Amino acid sequence: MKKILKYTLFLILGIILFLGGFLFYSTLSDFQPEPEILILEPSDYSSISDSAFTVMTWNLGYAGLGSDMDFFYDGGKQVRTSEENTKRNLNQIINFIQLQKNVDFFLFQEVDVQAKRSYYINQRDTIEKVLPEYLSLFAENYIVDFVPVPFTEPMGSVRAGLQTAGKYIPTLSMRYSFPGNFDWPTRIFELDRCFMVNRYQLVNGKELLIINTHNSAFDDGTLKRQHLDYLIAFLKKEAEKGNYFVVGGDWNQNPPGLDVSRFGNHSDSESFILSMIDKDLFPNKWVWAFDPSTPTNRSNVKPYEKGKSSTTVLDFFLLSPNLKVNFITAIDLNFENSDHQPVIMSFELK
Repeated sequence: MKKILKYTLFLILGIILFLGGFLFYSTLSDFQPEPEILILEPSDYSSISDSAFTVMTWNLGYAGLGSDMDFFYDGGKQVRTSEENTKRNLNQIINFIQLQKNVDFFLFQEVDVQAKRSYYINQRDTIEKVLPEYLSLFAENYIVDFVPVPFTEPMGSVRAGLQTAGKYIPTLSMRYSFPGNFDWPTRIFELDRCFMVNRYQLVNGKELLIINTHNSAFDDGTLKRQHLDYLIAFLKKEAEKGNYFVVGGDWNQNPPGLDVSRFGNHSDSESFILSMIDKDLFPNKWVWAFDPSTPTNRSNVKPYEKGKSSTTVLDFFLLSPNLKVNFITAIDLNFENSDHQPVIMSFELK
């Protein structure tokens, strides 16, 4: 009896030491980016005389969240799809991108560089290779050596981020960290949210800012508000200079004015609390652009079933008042290769 008790105590002590050591290592190796990180500042850049442009945003879901998937973070059961499905999803995503050569700027979110969940395929390089005429830049927002959940099948290592590709060379490309994060130790294994700003010189002396964003998802609304406040303060400074800006990406909130009853409200997910952006936080003349007729995101509680799965709009644009939207459309791909759908917008300088 004493031996059993002794071995049990040693086992418990071993588990405590292992977990303590793991948390200590994970804390020391935690990715803690600076508030502002320079991505590119070229000596030679484009001076743009064009006045009309097209931009596309798409959260690629690291080519691992196709229609066959549910996801444990959202209340589902699966951690990752098969390697065959991942490669098929990526190939079809690439095929779609290659058909959009009229697009001037691509804004992608959840692009993996090296991650267990996507079988260590370098998706950033894959995208660069199929867009040889574009300058492709990258801002990391998820670097974790080992994500330990779920405990029965850990998600493992992740390195991923935002990717912006443009036909023009910017004067400056910067990564801006969103303020706030989850409490320790959760924050060690979560994304370090950010937005990526490319500045383009216009012949009229002003700048066009193309901003790629991926805002907080799994929080009670506190981080979402912090992110919006920070972004608003940044954009107001640019507006005061007379610059033009387009912010696009996965906001993880509904755009102001969306009729949510048309799509459902993600009520089947307990971890993702859906909310609508408060338009009163923003200056009245700023422009929200979204497609009210087509969903851009679907619930991951269960694999996708058209007409049954809860869907909504999370992917859209915010524009400065000196820009005019010509058209915007979300492309319905039936969520075959990602849990998000691409959104294309044409805009021009007023």
